Amino acid sequence: MRHFGHISPTVRKDLFHQEPAEFTLASPARTLAAALGATLYSPATRPSLAADIRKQAGRGVVSMVLCLEDSISDADVVDGEENLVRQFAALDEGSAGGAELPLLFIRVRTPEQIPDLVRRLGGPVRHLAGFVLPKFTESRGTAFLDAVAEAEAASGLPRLYAMPVLETPDLLHLETRVEALAGISRTVNRYRERVLALRLGVTDFCSVYGLRRTPDMTAYDVQIVAGVIADVVNVLSRADGTGFTVTGPVWEYFRSQQRLFKPQLRRSPFLEEGVEELRTALIEHDLDGLLREIELDRANGLLGKTCIHPAHVTPVHALSVVSHEEFSDAQDILRPERGGGGVMRSAYTNKMNEVKPHRAWAERTMLRAEVFGVAKEEVGFVDLLTAGLQV
Repeated sequence: MRHFGHISPTVRKDLFHQEPAEFTLASPARTLAAALGATLYSPATRPSLAADIRKQAGRGVVSMVLCLEDSISDADVVDGEENLVRQFAALDEGSAGGAELPLLFIRVRTPEQIPDLVRRLGGPVRHLAGFVLPKFTESRGTAFLDAVAEAEAASGLPRLYAMPVLETPDLLHLETRVEALAGISRTVNRYRERVLALRLGVTDFCSVYGLRRTPDMTAYDVQIVAGVIADVVNVLSRADGTGFTVTGPVWEYFRSQQRLFKPQLRRSPFLEEGVEELRTALIEHDLDGLLREIELDRANGLLGKTCIHPAHVTPVHALSVVSHEEFSDAQDILRPERGGGGVMRSAYTNKMNEVKPHRAWAERTMLRAEVFGVAKEEVGFVDLLTAGLQV
């Protein structure tokens, strides 16, 4: 699979200076973590789940979470588990056609569910990338991660990944935050090869104080949440080789008629007035806040995003593409002859590139360029969004 693989090769050639690279479940964990992109959540109880997964793959989704936790009621867990067994069998039956499936994860409630589900899935478990582990703490985390290891060994799969969700009150409360983060760090470091990425449960953070952000506010406008995000990145996502990929929080808002703004994009997507039309349409559909939050995610060291509506996927991916200017700067900084450091004017002659301080940024940018591609110099977000929606 690859990002923007659902659009035609001709269109990709027009958009990209460097096209997104292909990747599979067998790709290095570092690549997969960067490539998660907009991870679309779906309740595990959906009766058409297998068809939904194939449909979303055809629209550019590359990672999905099938949820047995907060998205379904306590009374529906057994039905959800049984439905997952049926739906994975249906996916397996339809896989002979060679169509790529997204990276699929199951969000469980308890460690005991993990080996049990793997056993019940049988052969179709080969389509499973791993598990999402809710309300992850040091005390709960070891049992969850041991269960993933046990399930992997029993399945014969080369790897089942884990994505812990950081969302408990002890992370939010100031008096317990430092020790909670230290404990999570100890736990995930013991299982480093298994932990693909860390996810943030910002809705749960807000619930501790009875808060809910409005459509025109990002998670970073809620200061008590912004402080937790900063501390999670500080402890768990350092650029010195010890850090993990941390993904962006969920955007809760959507409209049932998201496709209404597509005609506006078609009329004049490459003209300056098209930008204003797009912005108006996005505001009308509660997506302007999403775009600002995606930009702030990246500015604060997060990569990828939890999504609960398909309309959010293409904006996340379009804003994840590396601009030609970013790519040019990163290339200059990483040139072998620059190994000794120094300062240079950027090729775009609008900024200073300082080799040593900017090196970690450049390395992260080149990894993002590998999985999301590099836009041509004249191609912007509107063009990428338009192309991604034309399916």
